[in-house]
Amino acid sequence: MLIQVTVNSVLYEREVKENRTLLRFLREDLGLTGTKEGCGAGECGACTVFLNGKTVNSCMVLAVEADGGIVETIEGEAKKGVLSALQAAFEAHGAVQCGFCTAGMIMSARQLIHNNPRPTREEIQEGLEGNFCRCTGYEQIIEAILDVTGQLQEKEELEYV
Repeated sequence: MLIQVTVNSVLYEREVKENRTLLRFLREDLGLTGTKEGCGAGECGACTVFLNGKTVNSCMVLAVEADGGIVETIEGEAKKGVLSALQAAFEAHGAVQCGFCTAGMIMSARQLIHNNPRPTREEIQEGLEGNFCRCTGYEQIIEAILDVTGQLQEKEELEYV
């Protein structure tokens, strides 16, 4: 089936099999390998991308479902070689570790911040449910999100007063 999809502001037209996942399409057909396959069952969040403004597990979405749509992947997060504020915060706080989950975490965090510009620690934990990290223990990820939303210093000031 012939599909047209805009990925990171670039329009692509490709022939795909009807059972091809969006994840495979991105990685194998377009060469965008930042999105990872963790579980292949929509449980780990490593393959999280935006489809028409909403986060989805790309291993659970068929490429044909994205026909005519807009997809954003981790490759579109940095602009002109400069990390986004969220990516820079992840790096600064050591929230990247092995990096396997990082793309999905950043995409989910971006959705969370879009919906709630100043999430609490509990809201961050809830917003990242479904994204698994085996390396960081999540504390660095939470701190990165608190930092990028301007809350980390406030938190530290409150603790030391």
